[in-house]
Amino acid sequence: MKSIAWLFLVVFLVSCQPTVEEKQTGSSVVVDQLQSPWDIEHHDGQFMISERDGTIVTWSEGTQLQRDEVLTNEEISQIGEGGLLGFRLHPQFATNQLAFAYHSYMKNDEVKNRFIVLKKETEAWREVEVLLDDIPGARFHNGGRVEIGPDEKLYVTTGDSLVEQLAQQKDSLAGKILRMNLDGTIPEDNPFDDSYVFSFGHRNPQGLAWSDSGELFASEHGPDAHDEINLIESGQNYGWPLFVGEENDESVTAPIFQTGDKTWAPSGLAVYKDKLWVATLRGTAVRTLSFSGEDPTVVSDDNGRVRDVEHIDGELFFITNNTDGRGNPVDGDDRLIRLSK
Repeated sequence: MKSIAWLFLVVFLVSCQPTVEEKQTGSSVVVDQLQSPWDIEHHDGQFMISERDGTIVTWSEGTQLQRDEVLTNEEISQIGEGGLLGFRLHPQFATNQLAFAYHSYMKNDEVKNRFIVLKKETEAWREVEVLLDDIPGARFHNGGRVEIGPDEKLYVTTGDSLVEQLAQQKDSLAGKILRMNLDGTIPEDNPFDDSYVFSFGHRNPQGLAWSDSGELFASEHGPDAHDEINLIESGQNYGWPLFVGEENDESVTAPIFQTGDKTWAPSGLAVYKDKLWVATLRGTAVRTLSFSGEDPTVVSDDNGRVRDVEHIDGELFFITNNTDGRGNPVDGDDRLIRLSK
């Protein structure tokens, strides 16, 4: 009888263990009172976070938060999903104090986007060079992610600017992932002659990350669900608006993962411990996914909308995005949060 009772106890205890989907990783707030933050950068112990209204927050342990204005030659326009979006420090930031930024602006009563170089001053960031402007924009679908790849090239995501067919037009900068040299010139090994276009057929890509083996992944907002995670290859067509979700033919590259009838609204991406870490907005969580698009798992889902996630010095950090007009902000929002190891 004792052995039977012991067996039942073991079965009961095992059945009480949470599944992978149920496990939650603890987190702690690092910085609060952010204003519609978009992108996380980090250098020498300092966090630098872009905010859509045209400011960059700087913070390090033991200091007070500093919020500096971004001074641009074209006024930053925070319309809809626009504003100051992607932000990336130059590889030689320690010596040249330069960074790259992507922002929306108005031109002839139309929303456009620009990709510029900023220089850090004592209490401001000032535009010093334009690398690319007149990128199609709109109230929604501006893309905006900026990253530097392992090949030391700049990668910039652009949305279809609410004109779906532009994503399929290789002579348009809309609905693309762009690739350029650090000085803004076109790399000789880009897939199309005299073109910044690296891949096309994108709706609204907002995240980029590379695996240790050099594979490039991108997150993309779908139409009413069918959000995508794509493995990006040079010159490939990712289908929008010809195909959605699992629909495809031999002319396009299918996503490694799509959300079906659920909505994640994925934004920032990070790679850590052989997994993709995905910041999701409407999905209100940080999620993980294998490089083959399997095992989607919720890691942290108690902070509302999540805009960006970054792997920094062996730890993961993310920013919430509840003050952008679409969330339900609570006291302290928005926040930079550290995921427990």
